Formats: sequence, structure tokens, C-alpha cells
Amino acid sequence: MGIFSGLEKIVETDYPLAKRTWYGLGGPADYLIRPKTTEQLKEVIRRCSENNLRIHVMGLGSNLLISDAGIRGAVIKLETDQFAEIHFNGENLTAWAGAELSKLVLTCVEKGLSGIEALTGVPGSIGGAVKMNAGGNFGDFGAAVQTVTLMDSEGNIFEKSKPELVFDYRRTNITAKFILNAKLKLNTADPEQIMRTVKEVWIYKKNHQPLNTKNSGCIFKNPRDVSAGALIDRAGLKGLQIGAAAVSEKHANFIIAEQGCKSSDVLRLIDAIRQRVKEQFDIELELEIEIWN
Repeated sequence: MGIFSGLEKIVETDYPLAKRTWYGLGGPADYLIRPKTTEQLKEVIRRCSENNLRIHVMGLGSNLLISDAGIRGAVIKLETDQFAEIHFNGENLTAWAGAELSKLVLTCVEKGLSGIEALTGVPGSIGGAVKMNAGGNFGDFGAAVQTVTLMDSEGNIFEKSKPELVFDYRRTNITAKFILNAKLKLNTADPEQIMRTVKEVWIYKKNHQPLNTKNSGCIFKNPRDVSAGALIDRAGLKGLQIGAAAVSEKHANFIIAEQGCKSSDVLRLIDAIRQRVKEQFDIELELEIEIWN
């Protein structure tokens, strides 16, 4: 622990990352670090830099596959104290990176604030939602985000606002290592009407997605003008299984981890899907899930 002497309360070694992901797969991290303040985060970054430790930033692990061998270096989670706060100011709010998106959606419903109810059922943290512009058929997070506070790999803090801040399909133009918080602009609306939208979105997801399974959401981004799930289905891959990883019968863009599954099973199935879709449709599927190895 010499590298992080004095920071023992926020550092764990040889940490089993599997229990921090929705898949429940993957090996350990050399270090799992959970800073409580931006100052602690700066100090952690400094020590990692001085010791040439690779840094990964982890949200809620909902869109993440970790290799069976685990992660060398440090995994930083911004989830405690300051990093989980949400502050409301009329139709504006500031949500810190570690706050849960699903809880924020419901809190906004209660307060009669409309703008992110389309994200009902989308798992993850605010930081992750900003980074990948989380969303679905009904809308995306970036539409409500006005400003993002960031920290670079040297510990410098700065803001990026629209129009300089650009959100696209499942991506943003943010290159900074750490997303600290996001400022959102919402609209006042009837809470009952917002709740009706929430219920409609939830019913749609319940009917179309394998919610009660071990999965990480959509594996691939949708190519232009067609859904990845439709391509995988048309390629006859629903139900395809490698090891204990299987393509969902309910939604072909979901890979389910069954009992005894390893990350390598999921990776081999991903490769098989990409190869088959490429052969049949001449389309290269791009990953939506993040893979750490």
C-alpha cells in the first residue's frame, strides 16, 4: 500500500471487480479507489501518475465487461460523498458523476420536472450517462445536459458547455479522463403526465428486453438506418450459445450470462456475432459495451 500511504480508507487491493458489474464477470483490480472529494481525487491521480499506474474510471458497471484476468493498475469509482450529490435549483439541477440515473429520473418525476423521463430503465451513473450519451428509442441524456465539469489526467478542473459540448449517438466529444458533474436544464410539467410517460417506457422495455437476466444492456451500437438487434435476428443468431453466454431470445442485441459464464465466453460470442453479420450484410457492428482487459 506504499503508493497510497495515508489513503488506506479509500483504497482496496486485489479487489474482485465482478461484484461491481451487472454481468458479475471478470477478475480483480490491483487497486479499487473511491475518493470522497475532488481534492482526494487529485491526490490519487498524482500518485498514479508518479508510479505509472494505469487508471480506469468505473461507473455502476452496467455497460461493462471485465476480462477474466482482471485489471492491472487502478480502478477509480466516483460514488461516495461529494460525488453522489444532486442539487436542484428550480428547473436546473447539478448531478454529480456517482449519482444513479434511475434514481434521478424518479426524483425529477416527483418534483414535476420533465426532460429525462425517456431514460426510465436505463441503468448507470450520471458520469456514464454523460460519457456515452445514454438513451434509447425515446430520447437521450445529452438533450438535457447544458454544461459538464471535467478533470483532466493532471488534476485540472474545467467546464465544457454547449455548443462546444457535443452529444451524438452513444458518444460525446469529451476527452477528459474524469466527468465530475453535469448541469441539466429541465421543464416544469404535470407529475402525473410525466409518470404516465415513465410507465409507458417501462412497459415497452419489459416487453422487449430480457430484464430479469444477467446482461449488460445492448452489446452493439445501431448502424445507420437499422437496429443491431434486427441484423443479429435476421442472421439467425437468437439463442446462439458459446460456453455459458447466449444471445437473448427476447432481444438479439443482448447477451445473457448464464450459470458458470466467463468473460471469455461473452467475448467469443461477440466475435461470432460480428463475423456472421459481416458475412451476411457486409456491416461491421460497433461495440456499445465497454471491454476492459
